Amino acid sequence: MDNNVKIALVQFQSKLNCPDENVEKACGMIAQAASQGAKIVCFPELFSTGYNLDIVGPKLPEIAERLDGPRIAKLCQAAKENGCYVIAPVATEREVKGVYFNSAVLIDDEGHVVGCYDKHHLYSLERFHFRMGNDIPVFDTKYDKIGIMICYDAGFPEVARLLMLQGAEVIFMPSAWRVQDKDIWDINVAQRALENLCYVAAVNRFGQEGETYLFGGTKVANSRGTTVAECTGEKEEIVYLNLAELHPFKNHPFGVRDDAEMQGLVESVKAAGVNQPALVRPREDGGYEIIAGHRRGQANSPDLRICRVSSAT
Repeated sequence: MDNNVKIALVQFQSKLNCPDENVEKACGMIAQAASQGAKIVCFPELFSTGYNLDIVGPKLPEIAERLDGPRIAKLCQAAKENGCYVIAPVATEREVKGVYFNSAVLIDDEGHVVGCYDKHHLYSLERFHFRMGNDIPVFDTKYDKIGIMICYDAGFPEVARLLMLQGAEVIFMPSAWRVQDKDIWDINVAQRALENLCYVAAVNRFGQEGETYLFGGTKVANSRGTTVAECTGEKEEIVYLNLAELHPFKNHPFGVRDDAEMQGLVESVKAAGVNQPALVRPREDGGYEIIAGHRRGQANSPDLRICRVSSAT
């Protein structure tokens, strides 16, 4: 894994029932994020159509996406041109005509559709327009194993836990979360991160859709449930986070030597990953300091992705 992997969460303002216009704008924001070094760019729930299903729902036969359709192709081209992965949450129509899913499509940095996650916990009117998903996949990228859950999925522990048990190190959470439930947003993002000892990257929509106001609040929580990056206000913007901010503390008592034993550990990590989490603590000047797990960090160098954060000082 690159030691300087950056994610970008796009707090997007959609125009209702205008997927061509929204996708065109999204392609520009992918280029903007990539110019800042982002390698994974995530948009919010149903960004290409808007969320208000009183308005969007009846139009799904016209605006739902086929995975081989022209708008997905445009997003694939943007991912390829900018050398980054894109998580594109859209309404999809797949094998059965007239059956729609509230989905997140993962596109790799070569412009290929890697796969799709379909929302499991459908909220309110979604039950009348979308079919519930069947699978909870984890995706291998060049940088991390990642998982995706969508909005109301975060209100329940099962999806996040199944993603973690399959090895997801970052869970992306595209959402269209209304302002009336902002307190629950703050709780759920922190809770899912804390109980699974992983990052949760929660990207919310922004804007007014009829009587529905989507407040933004895009944020990333670390494995303590602490917010480590967030958007600065209720507006369209992009928040960035570097996911490799771990630093060994000076004069630690652990022997880290490049010997035969270390080489054996390197091969073990290559084959099975880091099975025992390292212990880290926040540094005053940013990033994290490794307390225990220096040999695992060296073996997995330049990346130590799995850690437990301590409040020790």
